Amino acid sequence: MQNPPTDGMNGTVRPAGSGLTVPASSDPDVVLETFTDWATQQGIELYPAQEDALLEVVSGNHLILSTPTGTGKSLVAVGAHLLALARGERSVYTAPIKALVSEKFFALVETFGAENVGMMTGDSSVNAEAPILCCTAEILANLALRRGSDTDVQQVVMDEFHYYGDPERGWAWQVPLLTLEHTQFVLMSATLGDVSDLAADLSRRTQRQTGLVTGVERPVPLSYHYETSSIHETVDELLHTNRAPVYIVHFSQAQAMERAQALTSQKIVSKEQKARIAEQIGDFRFTTAFGKSLSRLVRAGIGIHHAGMLPKYRRLVEQLAQAGLLPVICGTDTLGVGINVPIRTVLFTALTKYDGMRMRQLNAREFHQIAGRAGRAGFDTAGTVIAQAPEHETQNLKALEKAGDDPKKRRKVIRKKAPDGFVSWGRGSFDRLISAEPETLSSHMQMTSAILINLIAQGGDVFAHVRRLVFDNHEPPARQRELARRALSIFRTLKDAGIVDVREGSIRLTVDLPPNFALNQPLSPFALAAFDLLDPESPDFALDMISIIEATLDNPRAVLNQQEFMAKGEAVAEMKAEGIEYEQRMELLEEITWPKPLADLLEQAFETFRASQPWIADFDLAPKSVVRDMFERAMSFAEFVRFYQLVRSEGVVLRYLSDAYRTIRQLVPDTLMTEELADLVEWLGELVRQVDSSLFDEWDELAHPDAAAHRGHASELSPSPPARVTTQTRAFRILVRNELFRRVQLAAREDYDSLAALDAESGFTADDWQSSLDAYFEEHDEILVGADARGPQMLLIDEGRQTWSVRQIIDDPAGNHDWGISATVDLAASDQAGHAQVTVTGVNRL
Repeated sequence: MQNPPTDGMNGTVRPAGSGLTVPASSDPDVVLETFTDWATQQGIELYPAQEDALLEVVSGNHLILSTPTGTGKSLVAVGAHLLALARGERSVYTAPIKALVSEKFFALVETFGAENVGMMTGDSSVNAEAPILCCTAEILANLALRRGSDTDVQQVVMDEFHYYGDPERGWAWQVPLLTLEHTQFVLMSATLGDVSDLAADLSRRTQRQTGLVTGVERPVPLSYHYETSSIHETVDELLHTNRAPVYIVHFSQAQAMERAQALTSQKIVSKEQKARIAEQIGDFRFTTAFGKSLSRLVRAGIGIHHAGMLPKYRRLVEQLAQAGLLPVICGTDTLGVGINVPIRTVLFTALTKYDGMRMRQLNAREFHQIAGRAGRAGFDTAGTVIAQAPEHETQNLKALEKAGDDPKKRRKVIRKKAPDGFVSWGRGSFDRLISAEPETLSSHMQMTSAILINLIAQGGDVFAHVRRLVFDNHEPPARQRELARRALSIFRTLKDAGIVDVREGSIRLTVDLPPNFALNQPLSPFALAAFDLLDPESPDFALDMISIIEATLDNPRAVLNQQEFMAKGEAVAEMKAEGIEYEQRMELLEEITWPKPLADLLEQAFETFRASQPWIADFDLAPKSVVRDMFERAMSFAEFVRFYQLVRSEGVVLRYLSDAYRTIRQLVPDTLMTEELADLVEWLGELVRQVDSSLFDEWDELAHPDAAAHRGHASELSPSPPARVTTQTRAFRILVRNELFRRVQLAAREDYDSLAALDAESGFTADDWQSSLDAYFEEHDEILVGADARGPQMLLIDEGRQTWSVRQIIDDPAGNHDWGISATVDLAASDQAGHAQVTVTGVNRL
């Protein structure tokens, strides 16, 4: 790694952005003075806890910083990175999710300059050799496993370190602590609990002292209240006692949306405030069904925030909130991971959540992570945390209050019972959570094929590396023995497969691993091998290529659940029509799931591939059809969301589609990129871009991390509009083809009402469709809708400058291809609408 470039006149780096200069001297006093002077210039006065933490860092000690939200842990991290730069060392910042990594990347670019900061998230890599690297915890863990003590990292800042206790991912936070013995660690979180054992172990391993800065009093004190009034009354009181903005916390997206809708009956903002909101929103494009609802809500001063939203909608809510225009935001507990919205009051609607297995009470760490978001340092003098009593408790108290002091009336009150499945909680639960310290973090070390392969790839005394990782970690002895047995089993599998060779006591790999092994899509090598199973001459080749790639992507669970639900509903209707008895129907339904194209072929190939590359056993193949399903149904994004009732999961759908697009672009070799597949890829990219261009904007910014440009972009309330839909001609042809083929599909089902819904407004009614198709069916028995029917050769286009004339040829059983649908496409109207504007002019014989 090269040292940062210096200014020849004064020996200091002068990065872009906020002007923080890197001193030529690494003397702790000089670094600390440089940093404090810079902070003062930014109008920041350091808290005592920040000063104590920085003293530990510049003294060369490890630091465990467990202070409440709002105490400036991020500023301490900047000081740590400054020290590493001054020493000519490389530092790494890790966070649990890609969004936080990206956010911190841009912030550090602004502070230290684009040349000094890089990023790796597994699917994005920007300036990866920079002296400051932002990455997910798994990236750092795999680098540490592969390179061991030779890893070129002298300092690590781990944000949200409480993820160490995550059962699935906690291993990634532990591995660097076990393997990077020459590295200085800064471990930060608001909810760590007792870390004395962790601190002692870290000092033992590295022979470096570990400073603890914990138990700090919040700069913005919190007050806690248990409310037994209705939630509408609670919100009204908060609004009238200057305790807004209020974040109303729910533990499901549906409940958050229902609450927001219910609050529209209250007066949240004045007419003047509504006018300011409308002015700020300007010409922001609310392009989906959820967007239409969101538009109405935010104009009433009510925001929605959860992970299922499109990025542009979340960003809009955050920016309106930052402008002080949203007194109320209804959302899920995503704010516990650090969303950037101003909050004065956190209002819990419940103290229980479904954790994927069961309903349970919140633990202390979960509660304090969320509650800690109340009160903004530098803005608020106090924050408020409220737990709303269970609804049945509130109703019972109201009934008793109505009965007054009359004993007879009070005895007659029929108390409402808790709903079925209710996990009990109340004032006592709230009081216990307030006083409870976060639970002590538990170790969750793992042993997988990828971990073992990376250790072997490190070279040297492999046995010693494995033994140390297995027996000198934070697990109890019984669990360590279990890990040892697991490592031995994996090793034998690798040896039998010829992946590992043992000669004269030396253990080595017999295969060359990709440079970023286990950092990117782990099943990409299988996808590349599976491409050879397909016939490029097949009419389904392009869609089958998509199916192979979809099988390697993470499952969008919300989409797959709805696909399965609808598939079972259709199957039940068919079985009833066939007279199948109830018991047999229930048995048959167990076999029905979401669509899985090529499942048998891929699973057989996967078993063969796994025999030669056993680390693949750590991952599951997941055949599915989301991109393919959307394309085969000739649906737009909005139609797909509406068809599968995914309004609350638009963001999940879009993120999956964008991941699929990026994976296809990165993975498919040019030799297999047929014209039809290229068309499909262009269509997918344009679809993502038209729905929410902010994802593409983010990729562009990552590729060109210019701090000034980023600041300018981030300051705009509305994301930049996507390019005109007709600009990408190849993609637009697909949009036109889909519009025409959707009519072919409806015509094949003789669904005249649906055809009229598409074309009656432009003059082609249900009667027109029926009379035209009656003439077709006099000559042909059916309309085919297979792969040949939707091929590009079935669509004839005369591309004019303002209007296209098109004819969709109908695929008849005889193959005569003598009938078709004629239409025009208005290019200007298409650009305005963001999708192809097709007007059917006739259905007739050639």
